[in-house]
Amino acid sequence: MTLPFPLAPEQEHAVLEAGRLLFAGPVDFVKGVVAMPGLPPADRMEFCFAGRSNVGKSSLINALTGRKSLARASNTPGRTQEINYFALGTARYMVDLPGYGYAEAPMAIVAKWQRLLKSYLAGRQTLRRAFVLIDTRHGVKPVDDEIMTLLDRSAVAFQVVMTKADKVSQAVQEANIDQVRGALSKHPAAYPEMVVTSSEKGDGIETLRAIIAGLQ
Repeated sequence: MTLPFPLAPEQEHAVLEAGRLLFAGPVDFVKGVVAMPGLPPADRMEFCFAGRSNVGKSSLINALTGRKSLARASNTPGRTQEINYFALGTARYMVDLPGYGYAEAPMAIVAKWQRLLKSYLAGRQTLRRAFVLIDTRHGVKPVDDEIMTLLDRSAVAFQVVMTKADKVSQAVQEANIDQVRGALSKHPAAYPEMVVTSSEKGDGIETLRAIIAGLQ
């Protein structure tokens, strides 16, 4: 029996190499955006990373790019307050969205981030895929479900990337992956494969690079 939302299969060598070359090339910070009018011109395809505060988004971006401090990792949830744009060569933008959910900031500021996040996800025509990061230790939380529902309504395809897979036992990992599968079954915009990653160990990083390189 084929499981719904299987893990992404091992990629062919040529696809893995395309992913390696994409992220081995120039990766440059473009700008941090605090309001929709500040977005760069929509002159190329882009993909974004979304996730709860402290899900390991910055660590994943640093692992993908092989650069230790491209995205600033922080132990303080909610430190990323802007939509951060990075150029991958001249044909793609990689977009790091503000963490949603818990944040150590005044409520008015948090509300402003959430409005910006929702406006971006609903209104960026060049957005090809959102990668929704889910902590393997916790599975899908209600706030993740809210973002996935927003992506459904906005007709933005999204793919789940499980983070911090090295932090749990195999049994807990499998149980939480099953929980995520159940949650995804309610979301029509969900891409039908998941990627399980560990930024520390490097697990799943090559596969994710290859998937991103294949986006059109």
